[in-house]
Formats: sequence, structure tokens, C-alpha cells
Amino acid sequence: MTRILVHVEGQTEEEFVNSVLAPHLYTKGFTVVSARLIGRSRTRKKRGGTCPWEPVHTEIARHLSDDTDAFGTTLVDYYALPSGGPNGWPGRTGCDGLSVADKAAHIQASLKQDFEGRHGAALASRFIPFVAMYEFEGLLFSEPTLMAQGMGESEKADQFKQIRDGFETPEHINDSPQTAPSKRIQGLVPRYNKVLHGNVAALEVTLERMRQECPIFGLWLQNLEDIP
Repeated sequence: MTRILVHVEGQTEEEFVNSVLAPHLYTKGFTVVSARLIGRSRTRKKRGGTCPWEPVHTEIARHLSDDTDAFGTTLVDYYALPSGGPNGWPGRTGCDGLSVADKAAHIQASLKQDFEGRHGAALASRFIPFVAMYEFEGLLFSEPTLMAQGMGESEKADQFKQIRDGFETPEHINDSPQTAPSKRIQGLVPRYNKVLHGNVAALEVTLERMRQECPIFGLWLQNLEDIP
């Protein structure tokens, strides 16, 4: 039996794990795939938004200690990661000048190193950190036509494609408050609901298309598939 708990920052990612990622991983040999909102998100007035690293690594370590056959991973946005100070996530500060791929690799390696330093190599061997570049919505641009169809906005397909074509990969669609992937979608589809429309679109786009177009995401998915 192979179990994995995906620690997520909000309802959008939670639904993505339950509706899109879990059914795929079950075909690869996993017996339990579940999402958990990090940082006591269920009790916060406003759900979503990445919590400080301190409570997050503690939650993950507790889960892995309690279930010695389980694995843990993260699904969080680079865009929302706290940087610097007591709330900062390892590796987030000082990586702004790196390439998109190097940003992800640097932060993920820093998370792994910090986790191992705090909790030991044995526990860290079952922790697979992942940071989405730049937002979950970036993955949807892997197939703009199907993305538009999934949102019930087929007439916006060409505009979504124009956005996608402006970047090397969907994972490069940038992260300023005005031009983050979700903001670009909302600019064209004011009624866009991250949890509902985002995940229906994800089902239309498919994991396979995302892994083809998004190499950082694809590597994470491959790492998960290789566990069982």
C-alpha cells in the first residue's frame, strides 16, 4: 500500500488533487492520495494563501512520523510564497534573478535540505517538495482551446492562445500582481471562479498535456509516479 498526502495552500489546489491528480495516481499504484490544506487553513476566515514555512514543515513531519509508509509533497504557488524573515520559505529569497527552471529547482532543493536538517534523512526521503511556477492557473495554459472550453468560454480561446504564445512555456507566465496567470484569466473572464472553473478546465486540458508543456510540473509528476 502506497499513500501520499499532498499539502496544498487553498481550495483550488485541494480540488485539483482530489479531482485530477488522485485518479491518475491511483492508476500508477497508489492506494491513498489525499489533499490537506496547510497551516490550519480550514479554521482561517480566509482560506488560501501560502502559510509560513514553520508550521508547514511541522505538519508534514508529523504526518510522515505518524505514518511510516506514507509520502508527503507540496503543491504551492511561487507567486504566493512568503520570503525572508520568520515566515519565509527556504530558497525564496535571492532567487529572483534565476531562470524559471532554476527558481523552482533552487526552492525545492532548499525545502528538501531544510526539512532534512530539521527532521533527518530518513523522514526527508519521503518528502517530495513541489512549487508551481508561477500559479496553478499557469498549467491551464498548456492547451488554451480546451482551457477555454472547460470554462464555457470557447470564444476566448484565441486570446488565451495569444497569452500562451508570448512565453517559452506556460510555467513562464509571469507573477506580478497584474499579470499573474489568474489575473490574466480574470481580465478576459470576469466571472472566473478559481475552484470551479479552474478545475473543470484542468480536466479538459488533462494531466498529460500539462506534463508535455510544463517541464517542472512534469518532473514532479514523474517523481510521484516512480514512488509505488
